[in-house]
Amino acid sequence: MKEYEAGFIRLLDTLTNGSRIEVNETGTDLFFEPGLLLGGTLEHVCSQQRSIGYFLEPLCMLAPFAKKPMRITLKGITNGPDDPSVDYYRICVLPLLKKFLPDNELELKIRRRGMWPTGSGEVYFSCPVVKRMKAMMMVEEGKVRRVRGIAYCMRVNPAMANRMVDSARSVLNSYLPDVYIYTDAIKGADAGKCPGFGLTLVSESTAGVTHAAENSSVLKGVNPSGGREVTAEVAGPARPVLPEDVGKQAALMLIEEIVKGGCADSGSQVIALLFMALGQQDVSKLKLGQLSPYTIQFLRHMRDFLQVTYKIDCQQEEMDDISRQVVTLTCVGVGFSNFSKGMT
Repeated sequence: MKEYEAGFIRLLDTLTNGSRIEVNETGTDLFFEPGLLLGGTLEHVCSQQRSIGYFLEPLCMLAPFAKKPMRITLKGITNGPDDPSVDYYRICVLPLLKKFLPDNELELKIRRRGMWPTGSGEVYFSCPVVKRMKAMMMVEEGKVRRVRGIAYCMRVNPAMANRMVDSARSVLNSYLPDVYIYTDAIKGADAGKCPGFGLTLVSESTAGVTHAAENSSVLKGVNPSGGREVTAEVAGPARPVLPEDVGKQAALMLIEEIVKGGCADSGSQVIALLFMALGQQDVSKLKLGQLSPYTIQFLRHMRDFLQVTYKIDCQQEEMDDISRQVVTLTCVGVGFSNFSKGMT
């Protein structure tokens, strides 16, 4: 068991009451008996081996079914190489959650940024609780009407953010005029300990569908630590990345995500599919683009743990000079009820 996996187990222990956790001496065998999801005001320090985004995804899945509304502070790496950034969850995943949850208490605040590898960032996540999930029909994509984004830089020249914005707009303005990207040049203690910069973009359609893409000076999939605690010495010398390349690549990645289609982008497919399965005992339908390997494995887990199977209908769509394959998934919810909420 690696350090970040042990940290995730500690987070589950913090969220629940009465959980039973046993790990053998070699760290290869885990027994977990879940307790009651409590929620409330919590704080967790994330491992430096993974970003805060690694811990945010299960929180988005579990928080709506807690006894009390969850208000949790997470400390660690806000922008890392292997996980979605906190900006991605704030501008793409939260709008999806608002389709299933009341948005009066749904919030994600970035109090302090922390770039990989040393982190020192801090975010605040609050989520309301629900008694039952409602069935959803999400099959209308609509047309892309605008693009928004945020370009951030920490402990580097603030002009880096403007250079990323100009590079991204040079690509996106060829397709639509309504492109606005905010800049966030952070200094002092709120900038963390490591320099870096990045760009997160999100498209919004006329039907309220969001697709997002992001890129940063931290190369994706590059983690030279080999599972050890990451320090500046372990990470080695920084690899030069131009802000123009970061902005252009982020814009191209967003276009690719839009072309794939669907009512949820690649990073948020599993959250929508989970809430469909836990919803009322009624038919829910979701239109997606190409299924990611992560989503395919998640569907197998849903079959094994909840005995929920999805009817998958693949279709070939022709759009102008582009041909794409879309997938429509249909299921009947299990009618899961949050009994803890009824006792409050």
